[in-house]
Amino acid sequence: MLPCVQRLQLFVLLSSVLRSCQGQNCPASCQCPDPHTVNCSGRGLARLPDPIPLDVRRLLLSHNWIPGIPSDFLVLYSDLVYLDLRNNSLSRIEPGTLSTSSRLVFLDLGCNNLTEIPSGTFGESRSLIKLRLGSNPSLSMVSKDAFLGLTSLRELELDQNALSGLDVGVLGQLPSLRVVRLEGNPWECNCNFSKLFAWLMENRHKLPTGIQGMECSLPVDGRRVALSQLSEDSFRECQVTLTLTDYFIVIFSGIAVSVAAILTSFFLASTVHCFQRWSKANKTDEEESDA
Repeated sequence: MLPCVQRLQLFVLLSSVLRSCQGQNCPASCQCPDPHTVNCSGRGLARLPDPIPLDVRRLLLSHNWIPGIPSDFLVLYSDLVYLDLRNNSLSRIEPGTLSTSSRLVFLDLGCNNLTEIPSGTFGESRSLIKLRLGSNPSLSMVSKDAFLGLTSLRELELDQNALSGLDVGVLGQLPSLRVVRLEGNPWECNCNFSKLFAWLMENRHKLPTGIQGMECSLPVDGRRVALSQLSEDSFRECQVTLTLTDYFIVIFSGIAVSVAAILTSFFLASTVHCFQRWSKANKTDEEESDA
């Protein structure tokens, strides 16, 4: 009879441990309205709460003072689909941090202190549909491969940041993109911006307010102008086209440089040879004089 009692006690103990790992223990400063939601918004947190149930699906951490998240944070939370880190003190997301978020659909990193989005930041979060990166006043750099692998991303927010330019290839890597917000950035109307401008004109239906309200600064005097006042002709000087005469000039210049290099080498070789013969002749004369 005693072994049966021991087995029953062991079963109860394992059950309690399992329940504690599956959402029954809500972090002390948070609320858990259902077994798969943890709401820690506006709690003045300076770090991630502990413990977070392993089967959490919605994690709300907005309006706190969290400075960063560990690179292995999402390894334990494979069921997470909704992560809100808006309005915290995040300055950097380590590359690979989100690479294990196979089910993550919504990610909000807006209103933080991010300065750049490097390559590999999001790994290949193929389930991600909405990504908010707006209102990061120091965000001035987005790597060309920052969003590589986000094949399901439909909505991207990069508004109200410090972007003066953006490689159009960044947007070209998002085949499912339907909505993009880019307003409120200090764009510069240079030749690097010309390709992005052409993309905006072609995809203005993806901009919630079109190009209205978007501005860029002129490279000459820094004056701000509305994009609606510009056209592709405004960047005509950036379109380099060579005529047949230009090609002949380039070819002739190349030949001339090659010929000049050959003549210079021949002249130097001849000079060295003559110098060697002259040195040898002087040495022979000196030997004969000594004899």
